[in-house]
Amino acid sequence: MNEELDLNKIREKITKLDQQLLALFAERRSLTLNVAKSKAHQVRPVRDQQREQELLIRLIKQGKEYGLDAHYVTSVFQMIIEDSVLNQQAYLQTLANPAIELPTVSVAFLGNKGSYSYLASHRYFSRRAENIIECGCQSFADIMQQVESGHVDYGMLPIENTSSGSINEVYDVLQHTNLSIVGEITQPIEHCLLTAVNTTLSQIKTIYAHGQPLAQCSNFLDKQQNIRIEYCESTAEAMAQAAELQDETVAVIGSEEGGHLYKLAALEKSIANQNENHSRFILVARKPIDVAEQIPAKTALILATGQKPGALVECLLVLKNNGINMCKLESRPIQGRPWEEMFYIDVEANIKNMALQEAINEITKLTNFIKVLGCYPIEHISPTNVPSDKL
Repeated sequence: MNEELDLNKIREKITKLDQQLLALFAERRSLTLNVAKSKAHQVRPVRDQQREQELLIRLIKQGKEYGLDAHYVTSVFQMIIEDSVLNQQAYLQTLANPAIELPTVSVAFLGNKGSYSYLASHRYFSRRAENIIECGCQSFADIMQQVESGHVDYGMLPIENTSSGSINEVYDVLQHTNLSIVGEITQPIEHCLLTAVNTTLSQIKTIYAHGQPLAQCSNFLDKQQNIRIEYCESTAEAMAQAAELQDETVAVIGSEEGGHLYKLAALEKSIANQNENHSRFILVARKPIDVAEQIPAKTALILATGQKPGALVECLLVLKNNGINMCKLESRPIQGRPWEEMFYIDVEANIKNMALQEAINEITKLTNFIKVLGCYPIEHISPTNVPSDKL
């Protein structure tokens, strides 16, 4: 009995400390927003990685005095720094685009609640809007149509995955739209085998899943025997099927977080081919945005060079000669024109950058067609590294 009382007291102390930590986190976040306000009228980058490294080294040293492991301190404060950077960027973007600052936004995404696109949409707008009006769609074309028609403000589209590569259907719909890419987000993909009832892996006879998760979990699936695969339009549809059937022989591939929305439990976790599995999503809207100069930016281009030797190489050399880093190159066939390709290029530069403007002018002379698909803030925040001798 005394041990139980002592345990309750310890838990009460932990709860109190957690509340204090939350208050301190909130206070720290508000101070970082004040930093953003001070940078609003200065063309200074949001990030200063040398200062971040010095901060981490100092915190590691102080943490050791409290008996805290260096890797623990580093991982905690890398997450805090990422949150700070993203909040500062979001604030600066609202200043650069005052017309789009709304308490409520509507967004179209693939599937319904619980899909990875649903999770990415909520994660992206958690810093930008108080309320989200959800619009689940059954295809990428439906998402584009919902935005183009004005029924929703934004569309969330998965464009590539670290395991299965580029999502070609999205590149194809981008060929035929006037929408602009206005944002991106990288969503961790943590595939699990989910079930609606208590069961075992040996009892599973049918797995419902979208094509992308199936490809990303092929190694796990190859080891299973006598299991039938049922393809679904989205992960959310697969989850809904399992929840409705309530069958011990049925499972679904999806995220544990999404599964909770359907009262599904993880039978097997981390079943993807790669441990580090991420999907990159792009956000599209009817009008382009301005990207604050303090924020690292990407610009997406689409171009067709025609069928002549070295045409694409000439375009890429223009980027190189102007000091512009290309971070993505993808080709897709042009519908109705056999053996001709459309090229999609992402570069790390703001469309307002003079070097990029000059490069686009030069490339225009070398191509049959070129179009800017959008300029948007780089959302992926690479963690600042600490020298190993400081850990």
